[in-house]
Amino acid sequence: MRNVGVVATAFSAVPETTDSPVEMLIPVISEVLATAGLERREVGFWCHGSCDYLIGQPFSFVQAVDALGAWPPIVESHVEMDGAWALYEAWIKIQTGEADTAVVFGNGKCSVADMFSVLALQLDPYVEAPLFPDQIALAGIQARVALEAGVVTAEDMAAVAARSRRDAADNPVALVSGEVDPAELLAAPLVRDPLRAHDIPVMADGVTAVVIAADDAARSLTSRPAWIRGIDHRIDAQRIGGRDLVGVPSAVAAAARVGLAADRIDVAELHSPYTHEELLLTRALGIDPSATRINPSGGALVSNPLMAAGLARLAHAAGHVLGGDADRVVGHATQGPCLQQNLVCVMEGE
Repeated sequence: MRNVGVVATAFSAVPETTDSPVEMLIPVISEVLATAGLERREVGFWCHGSCDYLIGQPFSFVQAVDALGAWPPIVESHVEMDGAWALYEAWIKIQTGEADTAVVFGNGKCSVADMFSVLALQLDPYVEAPLFPDQIALAGIQARVALEAGVVTAEDMAAVAARSRRDAADNPVALVSGEVDPAELLAAPLVRDPLRAHDIPVMADGVTAVVIAADDAARSLTSRPAWIRGIDHRIDAQRIGGRDLVGVPSAVAAAARVGLAADRIDVAELHSPYTHEELLLTRALGIDPSATRINPSGGALVSNPLMAAGLARLAHAAGHVLGGDADRVVGHATQGPCLQQNLVCVMEGE
């Protein structure tokens, strides 16, 4: 296996923009290349994560190539998933020896429609999708199951929201931040029983970009790469009623495959758009909150650009290694309703 590490990251997130996806991508990709000290012609592979039906434009991912500069010819690919899965593909590409460097990016525009309703199109087309439940309602079902099982409490959920907003004060792409009293949050009205506004993610239009490289190429681009020591993704059944909503077995399996429990974790960036999901993931991944900083960026609760928020968790986690304030971190991404698909990536410094 080749040593592959994250060497540079870049982000953007705003409540809404009239920019096209290409106009959103150009400055972030330019920034991540400048941070890495790479010229476009030096990139061995490009991989993009996005979703056409969120934007409402068929083959919009092809237009994204305009942000890369396709001449001289480039090698590029696309996944109809969060950009975290594009990073997985790029990691595989580098492992094959076909590239030494890769730029991975994900982007999404949530302001073009009610994304909570649009995502109902991901559901089982025979039983669930015709009912058209929005994502908040489905998350509410999962939260209710967890509450009834005694795995989480409303107070736990409010504490997650309060901590996320407090930590987000240091995140320039967070859309909400600041000190808030959990008791004040609990006094707010319900949006979807048992969820309140603080339990629901703040949607965004945004981009995340990451540069990964192998071996000496990585060392030439940064003094301290965030080496990917393990990366794996697993999926649970599509039908909401056909899987364990509390145990999140796909997250458990992915964590086991990457050896997450083999050593301490300094920082965990978990892609948990809803407060109860962070609590479920912490439990499923076997993370000790007293020993690990969880979502110091504020997480997807404070800024949730679809198709970029999962990659952002990996990028934020890697940033702690790149910056020298953590030695072993985990980045997590999810896709689908109620934590259906889970990707876990363990990264370390030298």
